[in-house]
Amino acid sequence: MVPAKAHPYLVSFCRIGLIEQDETSGRYEFGPLALELGLTGLHRLSAVRIATPKIAALAADIDQAVSLAVWGTYGPTVVRLEESSHPVHIVMRVGSVMAMLETATGRAFAAFLPPNVMKAALEQKLDRLGVGYNDKRPTRVADVETLLADVRKRGLTRAVGDPLPGVNAFAAPVFNHAGAVVLSITAMGPAGTFNTNWDSPIARALLECAGAVSERLGFKPKA
Repeated sequence: MVPAKAHPYLVSFCRIGLIEQDETSGRYEFGPLALELGLTGLHRLSAVRIATPKIAALAADIDQAVSLAVWGTYGPTVVRLEESSHPVHIVMRVGSVMAMLETATGRAFAAFLPPNVMKAALEQKLDRLGVGYNDKRPTRVADVETLLADVRKRGLTRAVGDPLPGVNAFAAPVFNHAGAVVLSITAMGPAGTFNTNWDSPIARALLECAGAVSERLGFKPKA
């Protein structure tokens, strides 16, 4: 668009607050109305609504069960569950609360929650309420830090026959526009058909799904 034609548009956009002109450089940038509209749009986004069709497509693609969990009152809580063509016997169902440190679903949250939230949850013994919790397995703080650091590095966590014998799982976090973890997407299936290699097709598909939902929520990973 030639400058003479573009100028009337810029003037109009300035008047309603969509853009504003820098007095020093003369360049244009988003104005207060554009910023307000953007924030309103972000606040109206429903992470679960956006993720639901994504996990359905993922379950069909990898032919494994896929669950979606949010951080609820009692910890990681399953809100959606997509079955595969070969249902596997698991104790997880919609409404289930998953142990924070013992399950892949829980660790996807634990690794990225604010430290004060994580500390408070453990002090309140929320982990004891979750599916998969094992009170006979002592966990040292150093071991927990090492485990969660690996999750942060990979952006992915896995469970190989533990805590559910014969069932493997991968879980990946989903982030919002502010960089906060809002969902955990977990793929799971019988050990005989579920490849737990970190670079397996299941792992790659899960990471791609979680990344797509995060992007839709406005998340911008750091370069």
